[in-house]
Amino acid sequence: MAAQVVAKVGVKKEKGWLYFLDKNGNVSAAEMSRAGRKKGKATKKVVAKVGVKKESGYLYFIDKDGNVARAKMARGRKVGKKKVAKKKAPAKKKVVKKKAPAKKKVVKKKAPAKKKAPAKKKAPAKRKAPAKKKK
Repeated sequence: MAAQVVAKVGVKKEKGWLYFLDKNGNVSAAEMSRAGRKKGKATKKVVAKVGVKKESGYLYFIDKDGNVARAKMARGRKVGKKKVAKKKAPAKKKVVKKKAPAKKKVVKKKAPAKKKAPAKKKAPAKRKAPAKKKK
């Protein structure tokens, strides 16, 4: 449902200000938080006295033409009315049968070759005693 105009005001909007309908039904503006604004509560000013009586279930706002408008609020979902986009069925993949793993060929290992006996060590040659010198 489109928004409907409640009161024609024709407010000219300035940059840096947020326009809204206050609790008394008047069009008010508050300074937006920007780098130049001091901390604390924003300054508010009443732009136009309209005195709109608000009904519950509607969202009131200032439209692009500067008029007070309202739109029905979306409260809850209707279970039966929900439209669901149909999903395309995924393309079926070809089923490839896996082959049974090939049997490994049994290779008989050769018996290890006999090791040759290590060569016998020769006994160290005896040294001759050094010849004694004659005096």
